[in-house]
Amino acid sequence: MDGVSRVGQGAPAVVLASASPRRLAILRDIGVEPTVVAAAVDERPLDGEKPVDLVERLALAKARAVARSIADEPPAAGGRVVVGADTVIDLDGATLGKPVDRADGQRMLERLAGRAHLVRSGVAVIAQVGGREVEASAVATTDVVMRPYGADEIAWYLDAGEYEGKAGAYAIQGLGALLVEGIEGSYHNVVGLPVTTLDRLVAEVGLSLRGLPW
Repeated sequence: MDGVSRVGQGAPAVVLASASPRRLAILRDIGVEPTVVAAAVDERPLDGEKPVDLVERLALAKARAVARSIADEPPAAGGRVVVGADTVIDLDGATLGKPVDRADGQRMLERLAGRAHLVRSGVAVIAQVGGREVEASAVATTDVVMRPYGADEIAWYLDAGEYEGKAGAYAIQGLGALLVEGIEGSYHNVVGLPVTTLDRLVAEVGLSLRGLPW
């Protein structure tokens, strides 16, 4: 999976409970080389569930599912941490997740044009150290304002195919940057993994992202 080995003998210190290449790239950018184990979790929101509650619940569900799946694997000498994350768009309290098809992506981009919205990312960590397991979670929020783009630009962006698999049908780290007027908050949160939030949570469970492996 993306050239990253699965958990096996001598499991590494960090396990990313996500197949997202963007989250993997962010971790690599800060010097973390994780093992990738995708979590099979139903990402549909519960009835009446707010975006901020949805992303934290799903981040925890992903981390817990992967932690259970590798429970029998020996961790690295200093322990390991499983990282789960989930990102959605919060548009006036309504959740915009990943579009199911082009028409859904078009509807999302039409709703976002010229408006402000919130990007919510839930992050969960489960530390497995010395036979004990500790977890922590939090939600990061970034304010994003989109340009007042029109139908032609939406069609161009959809034709590029970048909307697929992206919350809100756009990717700020790619061509979608041309649709964004500005942001306030963490850029990495909009991409899908707020690293300062992750760093704080890892510290809360008694580990550190610095000087890996532990």
